[in-house]
Amino acid sequence: MAKPTATASGPLRFSKMHGAGNDFVVLDLRGGEPAPDADLCRALADRHFGIGCDQILTVEAPLSEGAVASYRIWNADGSGSQQCGNGARCIAAWLVRDGAAGSGAFAVDSPSGRHAVEPLGEGRFRIDMGYPDFEPARIPLRGYDAPLDQYVVDIHDTVIGFGAVSMGNPHAVIEIDDVDAAPVESIGPLLQSTSALPESANVGFAQVVARDRIRLRVYERGVGETLACGSGACAAAAVLMRRGRVDRDVAVELPGGELRIAWSGDDTPLSMAGPAAFVFEGEWNR
Repeated sequence: MAKPTATASGPLRFSKMHGAGNDFVVLDLRGGEPAPDADLCRALADRHFGIGCDQILTVEAPLSEGAVASYRIWNADGSGSQQCGNGARCIAAWLVRDGAAGSGAFAVDSPSGRHAVEPLGEGRFRIDMGYPDFEPARIPLRGYDAPLDQYVVDIHDTVIGFGAVSMGNPHAVIEIDDVDAAPVESIGPLLQSTSALPESANVGFAQVVARDRIRLRVYERGVGETLACGSGACAAAAVLMRRGRVDRDVAVELPGGELRIAWSGDDTPLSMAGPAAFVFEGEWNR
């Protein structure tokens, strides 16, 4: 199968992939091709007139010594993103199929740093997602000098309580009794609009099912609700682990599939394991 590549003119070759239903258009820019601009990202992501995806991922030359490659992330609205856990697994699978990564452990660079990758077989990968950061200034979360278990904001007479953490990108986590009844489409964008979150945030609605299981829906920044959000699963698990609500190794059920999040202690990196799948290859006629 020919390797998908992006070119400055002519057809734009791509791979369509998904991780637990969170879907991507993957472009190979290792030959020095230009990165997609916001207009092209929006066109590619359009589910009626384009290919359709939650995010666009670009495979590029590595940024650190020993890494196989780097990748960048654009949301469906054309805005950039610093982190994407499901995307990281898809990039890992893409690099393995490409032959750039071999069959053992390897590392990739993302906008938020370097990630160790462990192939688990049968299309599954474990990704080192780094250290959850609860410092308000690093999330960023405005108006607070020190981390709190729960923050409370009043937006247009709606009071919202949430945990907050950075996984390389900002997350707000709302614990809820029934995720099926969660007001995702109303509270998600409302919380994203608060001045307390100056860079907006991915808003997760998390239900604790058992000590080792969470159900989660995520309203993503620049996308809306998705079938899965890898960094959102990491964020929800980290917030609930710090509260003592769940164990340090949990399954996270999302509408599109299940991820496994492990964080043995606050001084260790958090890891995420889950599937990555190829859907089809194609050319975008631009």
